[in-house]
Amino acid sequence: MDIVRLTADPLSLDAICREVGSDDCGAISTFSGTTRNSFDDREVVRLEYEAYEEMALSEMKKVCFSLREKWSVKHIAIYHRLGLVPVGESSVVIAVSSCHRRDSLEAVAFAIEQLKARVPIWKREVYGSGDAQWKQNAECHWTQHAKGS
Repeated sequence: MDIVRLTADPLSLDAICREVGSDDCGAISTFSGTTRNSFDDREVVRLEYEAYEEMALSEMKKVCFSLREKWSVKHIAIYHRLGLVPVGESSVVIAVSSCHRRDSLEAVAFAIEQLKARVPIWKREVYGSGDAQWKQNAECHWTQHAKGS
């Protein structure tokens, strides 16, 4: 089972882990990316996310397919928040279950890298000073292509 979701609601690591759990699996590995309170010595008060939702969900499904090609995994959940994400809250949660830990651990690490590289989700950092800045993922394939042009 593959679960991919974009939501404005807070993410619950426990609830997402329950979704991927299975009695025949000995491992659930997770990644939770949270909003930190600073970046480059600037106070961050929140992040704001936007996405090309139809394409983002399609790319998230492709990430799941890639995981299944490389590792023996049972269930995959990839959740990403849109809208405002305050300091301390999760922007992204990835959970993968497998019979053995190595498959799920490696799959989760690969999944977050692929998500950042392939999925059209954009982040805006809002600072304590009131100004804000759109950030790009260095991993984005379209960013890499633009640099090479």
